[in-house]
Amino acid sequence: MLKQLSALALVAAATLSSTAVMAHSEHNHIKKSPAPAEAKVYFITPQDGDTVSETFTVKFGLSGMGVAPAGADIKHTGHHHLIIDGELPSFDAPMGGNVKHFGGGQTETSVTLPKGKHTLQLIMGDKHHIPHDRPVYSKKITITVK
Repeated sequence: MLKQLSALALVAAATLSSTAVMAHSEHNHIKKSPAPAEAKVYFITPQDGDTVSETFTVKFGLSGMGVAPAGADIKHTGHHHLIIDGELPSFDAPMGGNVKHFGGGQTETSVTLPKGKHTLQLIMGDKHHIPHDRPVYSKKITITVK
């Protein structure tokens, strides 16, 4: 019985490993959307160093390119992704659960965070949720929640 379980575990591990490799290689053939050289994403509100209540509004700013929903194949557009207390994602694959996605083309959101210091950062994603060819991301800001 133990040998059968060990063999099953090896098969499962090999399957998961090959699935991850296949998923990664599938993203490698997706052509990344170019971003205009002048494109910038930034926070309208809050600003770096602001003190906010536990629930607050975040407004996204964008210049040099347009906003379009995920899946829209429109040149020089993208949609926002918000990183809270995290690091920039890989620039070579669709963004995952470590960012909040605004694939509908939203330009603001309500956020609730616990009291204390937090960091926020924006990054644009193309129609496939992949950062553009020349990633467009904001400066990381720090806020205090009271």
